[in-house]
Amino acid sequence: MSGMLYFVPTPVGNLEDMTFRAIKVLKEVDYILCEDTRTSGVLLKHYEISKPLRSYHLHNEHHATEKIIEDLKNGQNIALITDAGTPGISDPGYLLAKAGADADIEMICLPGATALIPALVVSGLPNNEFLFAGFLPQKKGRQTKLKQLAEEKRTVVLYESPHKINTTLEQIKEFFGKETKVSLSREISKKFEETKRGSIGELIEFSQSKTLKGEIVLIINNSV
Repeated sequence: MSGMLYFVPTPVGNLEDMTFRAIKVLKEVDYILCEDTRTSGVLLKHYEISKPLRSYHLHNEHHATEKIIEDLKNGQNIALITDAGTPGISDPGYLLAKAGADADIEMICLPGATALIPALVVSGLPNNEFLFAGFLPQKKGRQTKLKQLAEEKRTVVLYESPHKINTTLEQIKEFFGKETKVSLSREISKKFEETKRGSIGELIEFSQSKTLKGEIVLIINNSV
């Protein structure tokens, strides 16, 4: 019989956000796939999980996926974790899930940590319907994507890095309009977690007044 492929969320900040079930699964699988063995090693050592680790990241996932599927077909149980959050959500995981589905491998994704939901809930913006757009394109297609998102009536969720946040906020003002409401959350679940809410102009002023650190989640709505 084929083995089981588990997609296991890991904390985006506080190590205590790890679930009991996630720990149990990671202790029972044959080996664990991870983005960075050093980063994941800290988490696994904290929970006394000692399983073989294999690198699985954006630069090797095309090459590595075939061997993983072969191992699953041979009955091995395998877990995929990323540096933080749920695999496949702006992190490696989609290609492996597609290959698993194509090969009729049994797969389970455990519920758990992801940055977008906490940021959306505390934004104070409509969350009954939303569009998660992940990271904007770096260059090619960026303006086209922004134009498309600006037409959305649903709340839009974006991820952004600290060194691009000022540029992105200025572009949101340009494409979405100066009346757009925005919530910016960073360092979710960490010691210096912070959320700032207001108009796009107020968020630009806030962002330019200090050096923001940590991954950032933007919640955007131009219809309220």
